[in-house]
Amino acid sequence: MADTDLAPVERLSIPPVGGVSVRVTPVDAVGLEARAASLSGRSIKRETKAAALDLAIRCCDLTTLEGADTPGKVTALCSKAVRPDPTDRSVPSVAAVCVYPAMVAVAAEALAGSGVLVASVAGAFPSGLGPRETRVDEIGRAVAAGADEIDMVLNRSAFLSGDFAATFDDIVASKEAAGRAHLKVILETGELGTYDQVRRASMLAMAAGADVIKTSTGKIGAAATPPVALCMAEAIRDFREQTGQVVGLKLAGGIRSAKQSWQYLVIVGETLGPEWLRPERFRLGASSLLNDLLMQRRWLATGRYQRPDDFTID
Repeated sequence: MADTDLAPVERLSIPPVGGVSVRVTPVDAVGLEARAASLSGRSIKRETKAAALDLAIRCCDLTTLEGADTPGKVTALCSKAVRPDPTDRSVPSVAAVCVYPAMVAVAAEALAGSGVLVASVAGAFPSGLGPRETRVDEIGRAVAAGADEIDMVLNRSAFLSGDFAATFDDIVASKEAAGRAHLKVILETGELGTYDQVRRASMLAMAAGADVIKTSTGKIGAAATPPVALCMAEAIRDFREQTGQVVGLKLAGGIRSAKQSWQYLVIVGETLGPEWLRPERFRLGASSLLNDLLMQRRWLATGRYQRPDDFTID
């Protein structure tokens, strides 16, 4: 991933946040990748692994985003979100279940009173294109149906054309439509091209009102990687230093193993501090990840690996 040439400090041509003009620091790609590799290579002691597994489970967004989703499938997924391992009540619930807007009411009913939140991809997912009025309407309908969180997609067409104002205004309108719900902005980092673009998109999304910035839709091959996670975490750190505002991070796309989740916990903890290591500020997009976390958890407890089919396939 090569980086474009930037001035030492770039100011985005968007309205100030709290009277502060948001500044974008250029990325040292070599240094970023080296630090990400160093953090990812850290070993975790056995007693720390148990706590890390439970933390990763609590930070999971259990997700189904398929055209073949049915009310029955979503209801079953919600049951798993509340009780990931029916044989072990000590396993914590996940943070949220993420579904298409058409399935929000089903998920909201299934999760009522459980503490597990309902998230919905809305606003012309996964492209993020289409008339703004249509995208905003879909977000409003998802919230009205019971969504606690909205995962919208950055308008990469506008962003990559250099139309930062239109990209900014899209997010502002989506934030207004989301109302009480938290707004996650998916950058689709695999389509942005450079770390500098990832940093620039992260700062723009946060300035426009994102409560959380997220790596990927999970619908393209390139998704979350340790350098991209570090790049976004550093942007969150810079934004807090510049504006005093706290924004969360969601890593999604290609995260399938407990080992990967530990790597990302280390990156986030070392970059943003331990206060980010909780579901309110950090999430992991999970489709196949949760089962590996459960398998590793049983291995630590019993010394035996379970078969993958001992757990439900999501």
